[in-house]
Amino acid sequence: MSDFSAQNEWLEVSVETTPAGIDPVSARIISLDIEGMQIEDYDEFLEILEETRPSWDYVDEELIRSKRKPTQIKVYLRSDDEGRAKLRELRAALETLRGDVPELDLGTLAVTVNGIREEDWANNWKQYYKPTPVGSRLLILPRWEKRPETDRIVFLNDPGMSFGTGTHASTRLALEAVERLTESGMHVLDLGCGSGILAVCALLLGAGEAELVDIDPAAARIAMQNAALNGVESRAHADAGDVLHDTRLRAALEASAPYDLVLANIVADVIIPLAPLAARLAAREAHFVTSGIIEPRLPDVLAALEAAGFTENRVSRAEGWCSVDSARS
Repeated sequence: MSDFSAQNEWLEVSVETTPAGIDPVSARIISLDIEGMQIEDYDEFLEILEETRPSWDYVDEELIRSKRKPTQIKVYLRSDDEGRAKLRELRAALETLRGDVPELDLGTLAVTVNGIREEDWANNWKQYYKPTPVGSRLLILPRWEKRPETDRIVFLNDPGMSFGTGTHASTRLALEAVERLTESGMHVLDLGCGSGILAVCALLLGAGEAELVDIDPAAARIAMQNAALNGVESRAHADAGDVLHDTRLRAALEASAPYDLVLANIVADVIIPLAPLAARLAAREAHFVTSGIIEPRLPDVLAALEAAGFTENRVSRAEGWCSVDSARS
């Protein structure tokens, strides 16, 4: 086992499912705090080909054949005791998933595991991440892609090993709310910042300063790297810790409060206990944007927001995911 770990620093874990299973499987993965998902869906590949037909004359048949395989969701775990424990959690979660959504065809849910080196993990997925327009004003541009001529505000992104490329429906919904709500000089708080995409985009849109928090120290570091990449690092500050249980972190956030815009693109089971804290940190009439909520959990989140003193303002939906923009009353 030690030789394997030395040469293969990461475990590439593939879950075989169906197009209908993408959202529930992804939600179950996110609920385990597993990040860095990669979705390979042949049906979506064909849709993209059809949508971009005016841009190409010929597609290599070998490429099409290589994509003709079952839908897979891939995640990456450290090849150590913690990573293997997380793998066991994932297997157990998948075993219960089928019973939770019996009406859906989830496929085999077979799990396969391969060992890869860190540099392979960090680079191989980039072929799937392309410039992504969001809303009416934003363009999410991978750092390694050429900057296009555009009137949009460009967010240069290098997500590294953190969640937040801007391509997932939950992130797009949150970004659309950020675009709609950000005003000049706003004080922004991003809880569960991942790559920093939400807060940095808010700064690019005119917010004055932003506090970014993530339970993963690597995410906090990457978020600040992205702030620097976009020239807003002087107005951003990132910290790592569990905001629900870390008294030092909570005290630091309270000292910087109030916030005009609070963001949380996480999952329902984290948003619900966060709601009372967000209410304490938010200024009056501030907005609390929550995303990463699967449709069945929306009523639970709305109830928690109302109990914390937020008024439901707007619910947005995409691909089975929900985002809620609530105002502090």
